[in-house]
Amino acid sequence: MAFAPNFPPVEPHICVKGGLEAIAFYEKAFGAENTFKQLAEDGKRVLHANLSLFGGSIMLHDEFSEYKNPDGENDVMSPVTRGGASIALNINLAGPADVDAAVNRAVAAGAALIMPVEDTFWNARYGRIRDPFGHVWAFNAALEAPAGE
Repeated sequence: MAFAPNFPPVEPHICVKGGLEAIAFYEKAFGAENTFKQLAEDGKRVLHANLSLFGGSIMLHDEFSEYKNPDGENDVMSPVTRGGASIALNINLAGPADVDAAVNRAVAAGAALIMPVEDTFWNARYGRIRDPFGHVWAFNAALEAPAGE
């Protein structure tokens, strides 16, 4: 299987309610860079955006309840509409202190802390937040191996 050049092999495409607000939040909370944004015809909703963050990228769009797939369903809804996120976006950071910094920055920007940062049994510094748009972000960094291992 060949991958498209200049694109990561896996790139999350998230749906939000409030695309412009989400972009502003991700810029503030995660230091994201908006590399592309196209608004829908109404000039209020994001039809498509690309954000560069944490050395990778995500695509983002607003909910469009008026669009249905061929079976009449709208299967692309935000976690707010669905009643919760179905995945967590895992961010692997360089060091344990980076996890604390990333979680603290996100919470200061308006994210909810859903798992306080802690040293885990799998030998990582780890914490989780829920952004104001319902998406769950997990931050992870390996701890040094205990002496003798």
